[in-house]
Amino acid sequence: MGFLKYFFKNKNSQIKEFIDRGAVIVDVRTEREWNEGYIPNAIHLPLSELKNNIEEIKKTNKPVIAYCKSGVRSARATKLLKFYKIEAINGGGMADLKQLTA
Repeated sequence: MGFLKYFFKNKNSQIKEFIDRGAVIVDVRTEREWNEGYIPNAIHLPLSELKNNIEEIKKTNKPVIAYCKSGVRSARATKLLKFYKIEAINGGGMADLKQLTA
């Protein structure tokens, strides 16, 4: 098994574990992207607004899976959430995460 295949398999199992624990799925894309489609039950919270909503996220007392179009913005979101002591994982791009949540 190649390194990347191993890495993504491990990440997918972590995402599934978060889902099993009732994780909040946060879509950090823009309003326009959200209107084009989203993962059912996801919360729309653009990356630019994430910091202003940290306390609301903390109140859920659940882990967070962040996603965007490709995984770049969700990586930034995950880093920010972890800075504020919120258990979070980068779900990557919407297409990949959608397969895991179906």
